[in-house]
Amino acid sequence: MKFQHLRAATVVTAGVLTAAALAGCSGGGSTAASGGKTVVGVDYPRSDTDFWNAYIKYVPQFAGQFGLDLKTTNSQNDVANLTANVQTMISQGVKGVVMAPQDTAAIIPTLQQLAGKKIPVVSVDTRPDQGNVYMVVRADNRAYGEKACQFLGTKLAGKGKVVMLQGDLASINGRDRTEAFNDCMKKNFPGITVFGEATNWDANTAAQKLQTRLTANPDIKGVYMQSSFALSGTLQLLKQRGLAVPASDPKHVFIVSNDGIPEELAKIRAGEMDATVSQPADLFAKYALQYVKDAIAGKTPAPGKTDHDSTIIQVRDGLMEDQLAAPLVTSDGATFGPVPSVKVDDQSLWGNSKS
Repeated sequence: MKFQHLRAATVVTAGVLTAAALAGCSGGGSTAASGGKTVVGVDYPRSDTDFWNAYIKYVPQFAGQFGLDLKTTNSQNDVANLTANVQTMISQGVKGVVMAPQDTAAIIPTLQQLAGKKIPVVSVDTRPDQGNVYMVVRADNRAYGEKACQFLGTKLAGKGKVVMLQGDLASINGRDRTEAFNDCMKKNFPGITVFGEATNWDANTAAQKLQTRLTANPDIKGVYMQSSFALSGTLQLLKQRGLAVPASDPKHVFIVSNDGIPEELAKIRAGEMDATVSQPADLFAKYALQYVKDAIAGKTPAPGKTDHDSTIIQVRDGLMEDQLAAPLVTSDGATFGPVPSVKVDDQSLWGNSKS
C-alpha cells in the first residue's frame, strides 16, 4: 500500500464508516453485556492464514483468563475497515484496544484519535511508523531475516542463488525482514545472489513471481518465505519442476519460512521444507491482552528483561516493544553460524500444541 492511503483513511464518510464497521464486527466474539468485566476491543487483521487463525483462536482463551470482555472485529487487511472498526469499538465503550495494523503508516490518524480519547492501544506483530501505543507485542523481525540468512547461507556453503518472497514493504515487518536478510547476506555470504520479490503478503503473487524467477534462473537453490502464506504455492512449483527432492539430492532447494504453523512443522518432519522461525501466535495473544489490561490499570512498563523470556526495548520516546522469543526450527536442532535452532518436535513450540 502506498502512503496516499493515509489521506484516504482520514476522509472516509460517516456512511461508509458505519457500513464497514457493521461488516467488520464479529458477532461470535463479542459479549452483549460486560457483567462487570473490563471491556476491550480487539481487531483481528485477517483470517486468511493459518497463523492469524491461530491467533484468533488464542485471544478469547486468554481473555477469559484475564477477566476481559471482548468486542472483536476483523479488518481483513484493509486500513479503512480498521478505521471503521475502531469507531464501532469507541461507541461500544471499550477501555482499551488491541490491533495488528498491516499498513503501519496509514494507521497513524486512528492512533491519534484513540490517544485523544485516552483509550490505550497495544499493537500486535506490527509497529506504527509514527505515534505511540502503550506497548508493541512482536518478535524481533530483523532477527527473522538474520536467522533465515544464516540457515540458507550455511546450507549453501556461501554460494548460489536464493529467492526472497517478501511481504508488504509498507509494513514494518516486511521492511525489517527484508533489510536484515539482505544485510546479513552481504556481510556473511557475498557469494550468494539474492532475488527479492515483493508479494504484498499475497499467495498468488508469490507463486507467480517465484515461477518467473525459477524459469529465468533454474539453478536457484534456496527460497526464503517471509510468511507461511507462500508455502503451498512454493511447494507445488518445486514439485512440478522435479525439485521436491530430499536434502541429500543435489537438486534440492532449501526452504525456510517465518511463522511456525503446524503445517510448516509437519513439512519439516516430512522433509518437504527445511526450516522456519516460530512466531509465537499464542504469546502474541496472551501478552497483548496482559498489556492492555495493565494500561487500563495505569501501570507503567519499563525497558529490560521480562519474566517470560523476552526483552522490552525502547524504540523511541514514548514507544516500547516487547520482543518475544522466536526460535529457528529445524529437523535436527543444529546451529547455523551463530544461530542455534530447536528440533521440530520440541513441545514448547506453539505449532505442536494440541489446544
